[in-house]
Amino acid sequence: MNIKDYKVLIMKHGSTNFLRLVIFVMGMGILALCIFALPSAWKGGSAEFPTASYAVFLIIIGMYATTVPFFIGLWHTLKLLSYIDQNKVFSDLSIQALRNIKRCATVIAVLYVGGVPLLFPIADADDAPGLIIVGAVIASIPIAIAVFVSILEKLLQSVLDKK
Repeated sequence: MNIKDYKVLIMKHGSTNFLRLVIFVMGMGILALCIFALPSAWKGGSAEFPTASYAVFLIIIGMYATTVPFFIGLWHTLKLLSYIDQNKVFSDLSIQALRNIKRCATVIAVLYVGGVPLLFPIADADDAPGLIIVGAVIASIPIAIAVFVSILEKLLQSVLDKK
């Protein structure tokens, strides 16, 4: 291989390597939140809202529960990036990875939407009705991701069907 071939190889894998770095940083950020922020949020939330401490506890448990599909989704995203690097993007493996990412996003969305009613006692205790809107916006993010991935999955499936 000459220098020109290495430049092409670096350019080809540069964007997927950048995305791998972004995924790694996201994973480390969520892991740090789980280790440091969520336990202190539970202690602080229970102390500040003693009448809604059960809701704070259930919200924290729900947030921990969402980390499982989140990390599974990140794993399948890394698999998809490896398929892209191997020029297997137009394959059943890529469709399966997208389908698994969509399922993970859907599970996260269901858990977050299910947690929005738990914000009512906290919003009532703090007299902050905007908390419900913030919770609904946060719950809509994985819904948007699931819809986007579903569209990509259908596009990829239609390309494979025409092939």
